[in-house]
Amino acid sequence: MKGVEVFQLNSFTAFLFGRFSLTLAVQIQAVSLSLLVYERSKDAMALGLTGLAEAATFMLFILPGGYWADIFPRKRMILLSTALFALCSLILAYFSFSPENISLTQLYCLIALTGIARATGGPSLQSMIPTLVKRELVPQGIAWNTGFWQTASVAGPALGGLLYGYCGVHYAFSTALALTGLALLLFGTIAVKASPNPRKESLYISLRSGIEFVGKHQIILPALTLDLFAVLFGGAVALLPLFNDQILHSGPEALGWLRAAPSIGAVVVSVILARRPPIHQTGIKLFTSVALFGACMIAFALSESYWLSFALLLFSGAFDAVSVLIRSMIVQLYTPDEMRGRVSSVNSVFIGSSNEIGAFESGLAAKLFGLIPSVVFGGCTTLFVSFTIAMKAGKLRKLNFEQLSTAKGSTKN
Repeated sequence: MKGVEVFQLNSFTAFLFGRFSLTLAVQIQAVSLSLLVYERSKDAMALGLTGLAEAATFMLFILPGGYWADIFPRKRMILLSTALFALCSLILAYFSFSPENISLTQLYCLIALTGIARATGGPSLQSMIPTLVKRELVPQGIAWNTGFWQTASVAGPALGGLLYGYCGVHYAFSTALALTGLALLLFGTIAVKASPNPRKESLYISLRSGIEFVGKHQIILPALTLDLFAVLFGGAVALLPLFNDQILHSGPEALGWLRAAPSIGAVVVSVILARRPPIHQTGIKLFTSVALFGACMIAFALSESYWLSFALLLFSGAFDAVSVLIRSMIVQLYTPDEMRGRVSSVNSVFIGSSNEIGAFESGLAAKLFGLIPSVVFGGCTTLFVSFTIAMKAGKLRKLNFEQLSTAKGSTKN
């Protein structure tokens, strides 16, 4: 059947379900931690600091993580990083028997440790698909990977909110631990073909070459910059506990569904894109999807209805899924395999850390300017950045999917 050929590959299937299980655990733990921090502090700045705590260690380790992904077996790096996250879940599950005995400082330290886990394994996870499937199946593999990841992002926050609200914080963290253990087992079954040994370069020279590759590329660089500003200023996920409590007046279960809403939209779109990728006017669709994402954030900030807010978050996730898929294909298909880990780490500096830094920016802006004005400003900034980069990045604006599918992974611009 067209669109599902990748599921005939056992290693790809194990990787897909392993990442699904790990993402589910990460989301359950994230929503539970945000609820726990908010219960202890009732403060927007404290929520923002949860993002800063993870971003600090993530930024410190992400570039070395890309270097390690290019010189060590990527399967080994995935297993080590997953084991580190399992350790964080184990500690949280232990302390959650008496959550009043764990301080905010200790929570921030554990959050920082998860940042190290993400940084050391993220580049390897992002670089695996082209080594598990044939080149012509890479777009399909990326689309299904995005769909499974988004599905876990739907179920994770909802399940985390339900477990936290009905069963208690201990059951939430224990479930995250069990799912992380399952991910370790699945990742352990992956069979990866041996690749040629990379050139032996120092960490500094190797990282510099990866950064220079991205910095000179007339398609990759503007694509990453576009998503960087959209995530940095356009999102409102870190402030959802405040919106849920002060504007929408709902409980923790409702917060779980609000956290899941963007991923619900993204899941639907990802499944569609797995069968019908954006073939024509790919660049235009990238800029349009980012602009519509910003518009959804503006409308969300002004909404006082729970269901309207839910719908706007859902549509924001749908538009975001389009930009994520296009950006992922650009990075994977325009990057040589021996450099893919480093380029993925640079991509993570642009995108992955901006989630956490964006959480800190959202908390700080809400503290200084107010909850609603801060999100409206972020949405307007996203619209402005999308229009500006579209005017300046001609090659990206004119990009079509046919060009991506025939790209040879060279350094050509």
